[in-house]
Amino acid sequence: MQVIDWDVAVATGVRLVRPGPQVSRAEARAAVLELRKLSREAEVHVKEFTKLDGDSPPHPATVVDRIGWIRANVDGFRVVLEPITDRLASKRATPAIVGAVGSRITGVEVGAVLAFLASRVLGQYELFLPPDPSGQTPAGRLTLVAPNIVNAERELGVNPRDFRLWVCLHEETHRVQFTAVPWLREYVRAQMTEFLLASDIDLSTLLERLRSAADVLADAVRGQGDANLIDVIQSPEQREILDRLTAVMTLVEGHGDYVMDAVGPSVVPTVEEIRARFQKRREGASRMDRTIRRLLGLEMKMKQYAEGSAFVTSVVEQVGIEGFNRVWTSPETLPTHAEIAQPRLWINRVLSNGALSDGASEPSDGGSESSDSGSADTSP
Repeated sequence: MQVIDWDVAVATGVRLVRPGPQVSRAEARAAVLELRKLSREAEVHVKEFTKLDGDSPPHPATVVDRIGWIRANVDGFRVVLEPITDRLASKRATPAIVGAVGSRITGVEVGAVLAFLASRVLGQYELFLPPDPSGQTPAGRLTLVAPNIVNAERELGVNPRDFRLWVCLHEETHRVQFTAVPWLREYVRAQMTEFLLASDIDLSTLLERLRSAADVLADAVRGQGDANLIDVIQSPEQREILDRLTAVMTLVEGHGDYVMDAVGPSVVPTVEEIRARFQKRREGASRMDRTIRRLLGLEMKMKQYAEGSAFVTSVVEQVGIEGFNRVWTSPETLPTHAEIAQPRLWINRVLSNGALSDGASEPSDGGSESSDSGSADTSP
C-alpha cells in the first residue's frame, strides 16, 4: 500500500514552488563554483575547531536549485517512511481505491509543504538517501540551495562571499558531526523509525486526530493558539520518543550555531552585520509566513538553535571543547531535555569523578546563556 504518492508530491512541489532570483548564466555558474569551494574551506575550519574528524575524505557540497531540493527531499522521505509503508502494506486493511485516493491527496499535501520550504531552506545535511546502484547506503550528503542563498544575501544587502561562508560553516558542522560520530546517524534513524511504528493507524483514531488538526489550523488562521500539526497527530508513546529525538536534534542544531558563531569572527569579516540582519529579516516575516512556520513546527526548530547553542556554550566554557566532546561518546552521553536546560546536570552525570578538562573551572549553578545567532538552515 502506498501511503504517499511520491510522483504527485514531486509534481505538486515543482508546480507550486516560486521561481528563484533573476541571475545570468555566468552569475549562476560562479555562485555554484564558489559555494563548492567555500564548503571545502568551511570543513577545514570546522574540523580544526571542533576537534572532530571522521574517516570520510573532504568532499564539496552538492549545490542544487529549488526543484532539485524538492526531488532530493522526496527521496529522503521515501527512505524514512519505508518502515511504516511496509507495515501498512502487510496489513492490506484499506481498500485499494481508498488507498489510491488517499495517497494522491497526501502527495499533494507533501508537495505543497515542500514548495513552501524550497524557497526558504539555505542548506541541509541529508541523512537519509536511497541506496546507490550497488546497494550501498550513502552516509549522507551536504546540499546547498544556491537560489535561496543568492536571494537571501541580496535581500540582506550583505557581502556575498562572507554570507556564503557563514552558511557553509553551519552546514559543514552537521556533516562533521555525522561523519565523525559513527553511531549518531543510526541512532537518529532508529528513533525516527520507532516514532513512525508507534503511530496509531486505525481509522477512528486517524479521523479524530485529523479533526484536531483542522481545529489547530482554524485557530492559527484566526491568530489564536500556539499548537502545531505535529503535536496533534502524535500518540502518547510517540511524544515520549519525540522528546528523545528533539533532544538530540537540539544538541546537533545548537552545536552548529555555536561553531558558526565561534569560527565566524576569524574567517567572516562581516559576521556581526550578517547575523544582525538575518535575525531582523526572520522577525519581519509576514503573519501568514509565521503561521505556516508554526504549523509545520519550524518555530520549534528555531527554538532549538537558541537552547542548543546555550547548552554547548555553557559546557565548553566550563569543561573545554574536549570535555564537551564527551557528548558524542554514545547515546547514553547525549543530554536530555532537562540537561539542555541545566547544563550542570549533564556535566555532573557524564563528567563526574574529576573528569573536567585541565584548566577548566568548576561548574556554576546557572551556566551561561547564549543569544540565538540565527539559523543557516531555514530563511524566513
